Amino acid sequence: MKRRTLAIAAVTAVTLALAAPPATAAPTARPATAAPAVAALAAPDVQVANVQAHLAQFQSIATSNGGNRRAGSAGYTASVAYVKSKLQAAGYTVTEQTCTSCTYQGNNVIAEWPQGPTTDVVMFGAHLDGVAAGPGINDNGSGSSVLLENALVLAQQNPTMSKRVRFAWWNGEEQGLQGSKFYVNSLTTAQKGYIKGYYNFDMVASTNGGYFINRVTSTTAAPLKAYWDSLGLSPEENTEGQGRSDDYSFQQAGIPTSGYAMGASARKTSAQASKWGGTANAAYDPCYHSSCDTTSNINATGLNRSADGVAYAIWDLAVGGGTPTNDFSVAVSPTSGGVTRGGSTTATVSTATTSGSAQTVALSASGAPSGVSVSFSPSSVTSGGSATMTVSASSSASLGSFTLTVTGTGSATRTASYTVTVTVTGSCTGGQVVGNGSFESGTTPWTATSGVITNSSSQPARTGSYKAWLNGNGSTSTDTLSQSVTVPAGCSSYALAFYLHIDTAERTTTVAYDKLVVQVGSTTLATYSNLNKASGYTLRSFDLGAYAGQTVTLKFTGTEDSSLQTSFVIDDVTLQVS
Repeated sequence: MKRRTLAIAAVTAVTLALAAPPATAAPTARPATAAPAVAALAAPDVQVANVQAHLAQFQSIATSNGGNRRAGSAGYTASVAYVKSKLQAAGYTVTEQTCTSCTYQGNNVIAEWPQGPTTDVVMFGAHLDGVAAGPGINDNGSGSSVLLENALVLAQQNPTMSKRVRFAWWNGEEQGLQGSKFYVNSLTTAQKGYIKGYYNFDMVASTNGGYFINRVTSTTAAPLKAYWDSLGLSPEENTEGQGRSDDYSFQQAGIPTSGYAMGASARKTSAQASKWGGTANAAYDPCYHSSCDTTSNINATGLNRSADGVAYAIWDLAVGGGTPTNDFSVAVSPTSGGVTRGGSTTATVSTATTSGSAQTVALSASGAPSGVSVSFSPSSVTSGGSATMTVSASSSASLGSFTLTVTGTGSATRTASYTVTVTVTGSCTGGQVVGNGSFESGTTPWTATSGVITNSSSQPARTGSYKAWLNGNGSTSTDTLSQSVTVPAGCSSYALAFYLHIDTAERTTTVAYDKLVVQVGSTTLATYSNLNKASGYTLRSFDLGAYAGQTVTLKFTGTEDSSLQTSFVIDDVTLQVS
């Protein structure tokens, strides 16, 4: 959940409603006589152990990537990859939407179950990013995991759909709901009208939490409220969360919204503690935006009730009657491979029957570059079977990394992705590839805006006397620094590295006014801004293995707005291959 200013949060905390039983509290029994009448018999029981398994994956991702999953970080990118791989394997149509206006440029994940009318959509979303302070397991691994498992259960059940169901995992919520706002702004008026309701899930397992629903008395909230009412929970309005999570982006566009929450930093009242259990006058989530927001910071009872409530809402809103149709899934293992010109590589394409009866699935592939061919043996299988995919490259095949789409065609069309990297045959010529990376030998072979390569003492070099100093003018300006680099083939390591110092007079902690974009060819490796300011130089590193055998342009572009300078100072640029 996005943090508001201290003054607003303090006022909100005084006026708030209450939280849920701690993780050790026993679940309230579900009285059968009070259960909702329409969807209760049809909606599946979402297994909380499966939701917790997703949380464990998010924890592992954070642990392996600097301890967090903040937007723009390696932890966030790995979280996107995890969610996307699960959804694609289950048969979803998955789109990664790059939020170009986000402070930390990253991708929203949009997954649509390909059944039901496209003009009648119900949408379920959660922000996938966390904050830099910790792994972000309750905020918001909990909402992300609840939605992911519900999506997988829907695919496994494969019921007849009366509406189209769309799931979303958002980038940049913690910087101001940026990913969801970008998505909503990308929709046409007609597309907005197709969305009959948006449901948001942000912090749904707070250890001292309460049971809160966004716009609890609205028609949109009715299925969420009906399920929690059936458990005797008497949910309350999510006062603390108003305007602070991604439902607000949809609400501002006139789309009906609701959602579950269990509370953040506001405090539980005595009345709420009496109703739901837990500790009065303590925060709903004592680890909100902190390093202790780990898998230990999860109320399993609340997590389970939230997951089952989402399932109830999906079945109530979007599932029709009838028998599940025959369907299947497609997966490729491994998901990537390399091939040299004149050679070939193989992968296994597996299929599975996901509902109904087994069927014949014809296999094909698209997206291969010039000189690359793809074949399957056999070319069709009965769902549940597998085939060998062979990727072959001619002596003149295009070099680089390319994404192949492997398609299975039967009663439906299902796809999976495979990344192939084409290189030239040859032994590795190791060493340093970037010329004059310390800028001590003049400007050659760099091409730079006048004055960028300098020995000015105002911004000291990291080593030697010279460095590249982009911007720092305090007025509208664009500076560039580039070099053409030939990346040798046949090596196992391609490590691009440079040291970056960012000095700024900007005082904001939320808005990226001035930016530095790092590119290789047409690909953006990273974007830095005044928000990344630091007192010294910071090492930045990237793997350029995808460019083996190619000549590409390494480029730095700095842009500065009309006031308050930001200096991007670069030194000791290397591309070490071995």
